[in-house]
Amino acid sequence: MKTYRGARTALIVGAGVAGLTTGIALARSGWRVEIAEISPAAATSGWGLCLTGPSLRALDELGLADRCLAAGYGMSGITHVDVDGVAVDEVQLPRLIGAGRPAMVGIARPELHRILHTEAERSGVVLSRGLTVTAMVQGDLVGVEMSDGSARQADLVVGADGIRSAVRGLLGFEAPIDYHGQMVWRALVPRPVWATGVHQFAGKVNTAGLVPISDSRAYVFLTENGVAPNVLPDAELAPRLQQLLEVFPGRVEEFRSLVSASESVVRRPVQTVFLNGAWNNGNCVVIGDAAHAPAPQMASGAALAVEDGLVLAQELGRHESVDAGLEAFVGRRAPRCRTLVQTSVTIADLEQAQRHHEAYPLVDACHRRMAEPV
Repeated sequence: MKTYRGARTALIVGAGVAGLTTGIALARSGWRVEIAEISPAAATSGWGLCLTGPSLRALDELGLADRCLAAGYGMSGITHVDVDGVAVDEVQLPRLIGAGRPAMVGIARPELHRILHTEAERSGVVLSRGLTVTAMVQGDLVGVEMSDGSARQADLVVGADGIRSAVRGLLGFEAPIDYHGQMVWRALVPRPVWATGVHQFAGKVNTAGLVPISDSRAYVFLTENGVAPNVLPDAELAPRLQQLLEVFPGRVEEFRSLVSASESVVRRPVQTVFLNGAWNNGNCVVIGDAAHAPAPQMASGAALAVEDGLVLAQELGRHESVDAGLEAFVGRRAPRCRTLVQTSVTIADLEQAQRHHEAYPLVDACHRRMAEPV
C-alpha cells in the first residue's frame, strides 16, 4: 500500500466537467496535476445545460458559483405544461447556496468550460491536448503509456473520459451503455421574455422544453420517443425539429419559429451507464459519466460530475493511502449516483408511456434528495 510521500501526482484523462473540476480540487490540495484530453481544441458538445443546486453548492465550495451565475441565467423553478398547453405543475427547487441566490443556473456549455479551464490553469493544472492513455501498469506508482508514445508515472490516474471511457476498459470494468429509445434535440434561440425558468411541455408523442442560458439566449430541447439512434444529415436537423414541434400548442409555437435561425441544431441519443461494483482498481478510478451517466431528464449529470471532483479530493485528503481514499470515495458516491441514474431512467420510461403526471412528483422528490448533504 503506497502512502503519500512528498508531492503527489495525478493524471486525469478527460477535460470535461468532471475532469476539470477534479483537477482544480486536487491542485488546490497540493497535487501536481496533468489533464490529458484527446480533443485537440477546446470544443464542447451541445448548446447548454442546467447547473442544479448540488452543482452550485459544490462550485460554491470552489469559489466558482458566482462566476457561473454571472455567465448564465439564474432560475428557481421548473414549470410543467400539459398536452393542452396548460401549466399543471411547478417544481420549486431547493436554494442550496442561500435564499438570496438562485436554485439553479442555465449556462452555455462553452461558458462553463471557459470558467473551469481558466480556474484549472490558474490553479497550476497542466492541460495536454490531443493526447490520451493507451496502457497502464499498476505499482507503487501507476505507469502510463500515452497515445503519442510518451510515458508518465503518477500516484493517481482518474478516468473522466465520458460514457465511452477508454480508462474504464483499461481497468477491466464492464458497463453496458443502455439506449432508452429517445433522441434529444437542442437548438439555440433568443430567450422569450416570459422564459424566466425551465418550461417543459408534454406532447402526445414527444416532450419539448425551453431553458434560458443568459438574458438574451435560451435553448430549445425536444425529446423524441420511440426512435432508433440514427444519424441525420446536418441540413435536415432544423427543418425536422421544427416539424416535430408543430404539434405542440401555446407557447411552443413562439420558439418553434426561431429554430430555423438557430446557429446549430444537435441531436443525441439518450444513453445511460452505471458501473456496478468497484469504480477503482489500485490507484486508478473512473468518475463522472465514465462511472454513472444519467438520462438528461433530471438535468443533473453536471451536478454529479462536479460533486465527484470535490468529494474525490476530500477523501484523498482524509486518507493516508490513495487506494484507501478511492475506496472511501466510491463508497460515498455510488448510492447517490445510482439513485439519480435509476430515477432518470424511470422518468424517461414514464415520458414514453405518456404518464407525465407520474413523472412530475418523481422529479420533485429526486431534486430534494439530491439537495441532501453529499
